Amino acid sequence: MTIQTGTLSLSRENVSADLRPGDVIHVWLRALIADTAASISVTVEGVERAVVASTRAEEFEFQPIVLPAGGRVVLSYEPSITAVSVIYSFDPASVLEEGIRVLHSAAANAPPQLPAGYHFRPPFGWMNDPNGLGRFGGKAHLFYQHYPHRSRWNTMHWGHAVSQDYLHWTHLPVFLFPAAELSMRDDGRGGAFSGSAIPIATDGGEQIRVFFTEQVRDRKPEEQIQLSATSADQVSAGNPSIALPERPEGLGLTLDFRDPYVFKGPDGLWKMLLGSRDRSGGVILLYETFDQDAAGGWSFVGVLHREDRFGMTAAECPCMLPLGNVASDETRWALIFGLLTSRDPATGRRNMSSVTVGRFDGREFQPEFEQELDFGSDAYAFQAFVDHDGPVGLAWLANWTDVSKSVDFPTAMTLPRRVLLDGGAVLTPPLEVVDGLRHQLLDDARLLAGATVEFVDGAAEILLDLTQAGAPFELSFDHPEIGLGVRLDDEGLAILFDTGTGKPSPRYLAAGARPAQVRIFIDTGSIEVFADNGRWAGTKRIPGVAAVRSATMKAPTGGVTAARVWQIKL
Repeated sequence: MTIQTGTLSLSRENVSADLRPGDVIHVWLRALIADTAASISVTVEGVERAVVASTRAEEFEFQPIVLPAGGRVVLSYEPSITAVSVIYSFDPASVLEEGIRVLHSAAANAPPQLPAGYHFRPPFGWMNDPNGLGRFGGKAHLFYQHYPHRSRWNTMHWGHAVSQDYLHWTHLPVFLFPAAELSMRDDGRGGAFSGSAIPIATDGGEQIRVFFTEQVRDRKPEEQIQLSATSADQVSAGNPSIALPERPEGLGLTLDFRDPYVFKGPDGLWKMLLGSRDRSGGVILLYETFDQDAAGGWSFVGVLHREDRFGMTAAECPCMLPLGNVASDETRWALIFGLLTSRDPATGRRNMSSVTVGRFDGREFQPEFEQELDFGSDAYAFQAFVDHDGPVGLAWLANWTDVSKSVDFPTAMTLPRRVLLDGGAVLTPPLEVVDGLRHQLLDDARLLAGATVEFVDGAAEILLDLTQAGAPFELSFDHPEIGLGVRLDDEGLAILFDTGTGKPSPRYLAAGARPAQVRIFIDTGSIEVFADNGRWAGTKRIPGVAAVRSATMKAPTGGVTAARVWQIKL
């Protein structure tokens, strides 16, 4: 991940860096004393060039600065009067290549220092759902739900990053901001909630159009409406306009009306999915437009799908993509969504995600089979699109059940994954580029012999080849704070997870799974399991930032034919 760090002089409360003429600085500040303005002085080569100020005391205020000259830049403030959350700089002409340069983040929003980490994390603050995943201007763009000022959920912004390979990311400026009335208060009343993005061709080049839900708690008659905005430079968003001002009538829907996912249907028209809820459970709504740029003209087609299992409430973050040629009548489509507040009584897992496969003619969806997306339950809000070489997706590597308003909660995204159809099953293996993370072969004999294999910096991949499908084994990982393992037995494939608090943990189990090959990725803060090329995938967030130190395996003699361990490194 590209994060350049400036110099912070704590003794003088100065933030300094060598910057170029025309560079832009983004600053968030707030006042610590009532009726006394917070301020930051900006000097270039000793000459004061600007002063930014704010009288806000509850929430940080965003202030952009354009440098008229280059050289040694010092941003100075009085810490007893002014609180500073984030300062970063960038060159607008080269930011898509160079990214932002983080000059300052506070203790409350600083990212964990994980030099060996290989999962995507934000450069500061909180992150949840992936949004607007797509390829624009030749680069993969990832937007995401973001709160810049703490590692806890609050008023939503959109963060933004770009990549060539979905692994090495360059962080960009904050892309979407909440409405002005929401930005002034630290109360989590709403903001720019989840959505999607599509490419728009213009004479001046490819632009990005984003769709998102604006949430304003207690707004009447609609708390959640759908907005759209365009980006001509693929870095900053223009003023949003209303795409859908209200829910469809006559369906008995709750106020849940969110997460627009826009895609091209088999009839060539732009379609929009929205997650909602009625008295029975989750509902996915379908809209369409004849506008070739999807700028307006959206009309309600109908209810695309319903789901009422596991005591769920709303269907969240719907995503739909073809598993083959979009123009073919024989192509099956995958409908993926989160089952908010769902609970599996057999395992105790919460907030699960589902993928349903069927035929889609642009207006009606005929389901043929469904399966769980991830048995670990920590791959939520999965979003995918069809890239030039096939579908690509990723998810938020966390679960709302574990989130607390009073505890910092640093999170990551899952590894990027394919979405493939194999007969009557959906496969979600890691992208092929993930193979390139294998930095050094640590072992190809000791783990198989029952010995303990030490990891390097807690980043590792383990690949197990079994003598026959379902051959049992149990891997135990040495983690300083939790009990962690992976087991295959007659019940199926399981991630073993014990917090050590005495509180029963859900059983993260793919019941009945009998794979012949199991691939496991360990990183600080996570474990991801892929069996039989992603026929079964399990993802579990590991709390804290302690690293897994080693692995040991038990298996009947001859049950595992090969066990290899690699150090993983970006």
